[in-house]
Amino acid sequence: MELKQAFGQALKQFRLAKGLTQEDFSSISSRTYLSTLERGLKCPTLDKLEGLASVMEVHPLSVLAAAYHMKGDTGGLEALLARIRAEVGSATPKS
Repeated sequence: MELKQAFGQALKQFRLAKGLTQEDFSSISSRTYLSTLERGLKCPTLDKLEGLASVMEVHPLSVLAAAYHMKGDTGGLEALLARIRAEVGSATPKS
């Protein structure tokens, strides 16, 4: 599965799990744009992703992690989260 399609599916699953309609995103996006994202036709900017996630009350990384997990090349969700934890930890300056 392509990443855009996986992202669209993840976005739609989060939206539906939260009981939201595409119209509930009208303060930050048109229904048409949200539909194109969910169908995997477009990719959002980081700012748009943050706005979409805020409407759903989830962290933007949750949507991205779900997308990469759906894409299927992560070795499972736990492996993906462990990799993210290690990479962020090694890239962050120690205090």
